[in-house]
Amino acid sequence: MLLVSASSSPALICATAKEALRRGRQRVSPSFASRILAVDRLRLMTWILLLPAVLLAAGWLGLRWLRRELTPPQLSHPEPSSTDPLLQWVTIPATNGKQLSAQWLPAGEGGPRMGMAILMHGWGGNGSQLRTAAVALCGQGWSVLLPDARSHGRSDGDTFSSLPRFAEDLDACLDWLQRHQLHPTPDQGQVPVVLLGHSLGAAASLLCASRRSDVSAVVSVSAFAHPEQVMRRWLAEYLIPFWPIGWLVNRYIEGVIGHRFDDIAPVRTIVRVKAPVLLVHGREDDVVPLSCAEQLKAAARHADLLVVPGRHDSFVDETELNRQVLAWLAGLPA
Repeated sequence: MLLVSASSSPALICATAKEALRRGRQRVSPSFASRILAVDRLRLMTWILLLPAVLLAAGWLGLRWLRRELTPPQLSHPEPSSTDPLLQWVTIPATNGKQLSAQWLPAGEGGPRMGMAILMHGWGGNGSQLRTAAVALCGQGWSVLLPDARSHGRSDGDTFSSLPRFAEDLDACLDWLQRHQLHPTPDQGQVPVVLLGHSLGAAASLLCASRRSDVSAVVSVSAFAHPEQVMRRWLAEYLIPFWPIGWLVNRYIEGVIGHRFDDIAPVRTIVRVKAPVLLVHGREDDVVPLSCAEQLKAAARHADLLVVPGRHDSFVDETELNRQVLAWLAGLPA
């Protein structure tokens, strides 16, 4: 016969009871059975009480990780070389009392005056990454503004970065041009203003142009079609299942930025852009697939698609690409 003392541990009591039942050597009394049930209830209650705390801790750690992953690196600008055109650093007031830092490259003296161009970098970048395109535009008579978005480059930091905030920064740049640089002449009329953006900067350019009437054209380089698609690919890199975790992550981000993905998706905003749009995309882009550019082309009112050899951040022949973009701009109606 198996003996169990009242001071035995719950695990030993359970093991002893099971052994007794298996051997058939002892009939379990009602009081003994109730003790076993009480132990099981205690374990269940412990899990019920601990589970919310465990989930809260896991959620808190997950949100901290997500915030860190979604915070852009603030890259510094390279030192200017002796061959760089003379440029001016300007300060532009932005939303939330922040200040944008931007490079201003006026068109050369004595040449044609084509208009103004604002070039917006992508996530984690800065204005200097588009300097080659800026120099090419300046050489053809365009004055160029190269801003750093908030929390990027030399600009003030903010609580977070997002597609709508990039678009707000473009709004601030357009307003700055209106106040300081755009002076229509009787023979020229309204000065054309072009937005050129890369990746997230391209998506922001489309969002900005969709709600303004003073944008003459948009050049979108390597733009994605929908933030939901971007997040699905990003989550897949970390082997995070989209349902339900990824879906909840996306809804959390929508809450943080204050906008639904569907409302700010380039495939939706491009429909409302009245200005001509040039979509540039690298054929070998493995960050944003070419199919995104094709979706944008299908949704746009009037857009041209230029597919070139290259990836998301680099193209095989940037000189030829700049020539094609300049030719497209030159062919726009006055």
